[in-house]
This record gives sequence, structure tokens and C-alpha cells, in this order.
Amino acid sequence: MMMMMIFYNIVRYVITELLQSDLHKIIVSPQHLSADHIKVFLYQILRGLKYLHSARILHRDIKPGNLLVNSNCVLKICDFGLARVEEPDQSKHMTQEVVTQYYRAPEILMGARHYSAAVDVWSVGCIFGELLGRRILFQAQSPVQQLELITELLGTPSMEDMRHACEGARCHMLRRAAKPPTLSALYRLSTHATHEAVHLLCQMLVFDPDKRISVIDALAHPYLDEGRLRYHSCMCKCCFTTSAGMRQYIVDFEPSATQPFDDLWERKLTSVQQVKEEMHKFIAEQLQTGRVPLCINPQSAAFKSFASTAELDQQQLLQLQQQQQQQQQQQQQSSHQFNQLN
Repeated sequence: MMMMMIFYNIVRYVITELLQSDLHKIIVSPQHLSADHIKVFLYQILRGLKYLHSARILHRDIKPGNLLVNSNCVLKICDFGLARVEEPDQSKHMTQEVVTQYYRAPEILMGARHYSAAVDVWSVGCIFGELLGRRILFQAQSPVQQLELITELLGTPSMEDMRHACEGARCHMLRRAAKPPTLSALYRLSTHATHEAVHLLCQMLVFDPDKRISVIDALAHPYLDEGRLRYHSCMCKCCFTTSAGMRQYIVDFEPSATQPFDDLWERKLTSVQQVKEEMHKFIAEQLQTGRVPLCINPQSAAFKSFASTAELDQQQLLQLQQQQQQQQQQQQQSSHQFNQLN
């Protein structure tokens, strides 16, 4: 899957760029987060998700720790261990052991056997609220308590809103006293919780996944206009500045995948050995051109251990040993010349 996901806001496969931090570390740090920071982070999350969803891929574990950030605030989505191709057949059951609890959508908490890309949007809404308030929005000790915290904010859902839930979860909800929504509490998250911010957040945190805003519609929300402008003015790789100092912008700021991802190839890999062979083939074919040359230092203390475990042929080992001998001879000659001068 990751071989096909070549997109700037998605982490690269096998050889990853240096990304010094992640969104969780930034949120819990004392570092000041401005409204511009929040907008540009949220924009990049949604931009990456639009690409994934257009390829019919559900990430299913969007959380701050899986959003890597570099020193220039460029954000990339990582950790695709739970990612799967979207299942169009609603009669087929999907696993419920997905998404870290704090960011888990209510339909999964209520035992839905089938779900959509809307589960990722809910997770983004939780992260958006966390960026605004600098604390986890729904922090519970159990899935049941998690659902309680959600209903305290959104109010008790209607039967229509719970149509994706299992029967037991619906009965549990109906036995409890009805709660009114308290969405106005979102304005108290921080001074950055403006009307536009809360309006978008409320559209992400909708109990019914069918009524929840899509990634495409979220990107069209006016709250993200400034984040889009800042990102494409100085952070992206898709736009460029001419020699005359003019910024040339790409036509499509948030491109979609050229085609849906087909997981048939993945399903044919039935053994660990097959996976290893395909990874080796991918590295050999895709990463040789334009790759930074690998320089091995034979003088390193770890060289002997590396040489004994690395899959190097005899010719490569011989070349490395010759290189080591040449370096030793050069060092001896330099030392001899230095002693003669003294």
C-alpha cells in the first residue's frame, strides 16, 4: 500500500525523511501555538487524508502521535499498520479493534460492524479540539466512559443517529437519562476557538457518520483558507518561486489519487518470505536512482559487527577491506611525515 502512496503529506516508504517531532509532543509542550499553527496543521492533515480517501484507503488510527512534523511545520501522516481499503459491501463485517480510544468514532464505540472514511474525520475533529484546548478532548478510562463524554458534549443521539450501532449499544443509550447538547463549551477551549473554528469542529464531531462532514467539504471551509495560503506560499513542494520572485501556484491545491488502490497484490502475499522478496525488489527498482550514496566507514567501531550481519557478497567485503587497508596506510604515512617534521 505504502509503495503507491507517494504524496507530500504522507510519510515516505522505507527511507523516511527526517521529521524531528510529532503533533502529540508539540501539543503537550510549553511551546506557543498560534491560530496560524493550528490552521496549517489541520490543513495538512486533511490534505493528506483527502489523498488517502480518494484512493479508497481508511487510515483508522489518526492521532497526534501518528502525525510527524519537521522544524518547518511540515506535517506527514505515518503509521499505516491499521490502514485498509474501504469495504463497499456493507454486509461484510469490519474489525472494531481500530483507532486509539480517545480518537475513536462513536459508531465504532457502539459496535458498528461496518464503517466508512467518516471514522478518520471524527479523529481529526478530536485532534482539532486538542490543538485548540491543548488537552485531549475526550479522555476516558474505558470505551463506555468514552461514549459518556461524547454524549455530554453532543447530547443523547436519536434512534436515527444510532442506526449503525449494535442493538445492545442502542438499548444502553436509551436506558440512560437524555442529555442536551453543550456544544457552546467548545468556545471555552481557548481564545483561538472562534466562530469559524467551532463551526468546522462541530461539523466534524457529528454522531451520525452519514451526516459528518467529508474531508473534501472540510477543506472547502473558510476556516482553512489562511492555512491553505500559508502552506502553499512557503511550505509545499508543489508550488515554486520563479527567478523573478513570483510565486507560481499549482492548479489543484489538494490533488486526489489518480486511481483507487487495489489490494489484490497485497492479498497474494501469503508468507513473510514473499513480503521480504517484494520489499527487496521495490528497494532495488525504486530507490537506486537519485538516492544519496551509502558511505560505509570501515574505521567505525561497529564495522565488524555490520560486516558479519549485513547481506554483502564477497566482492563487496573485499572492496571494503581494501578501502580499510588504504585508509590505514594513508594514516601511517601521514603520521610518519609528521614525525619527520618534528
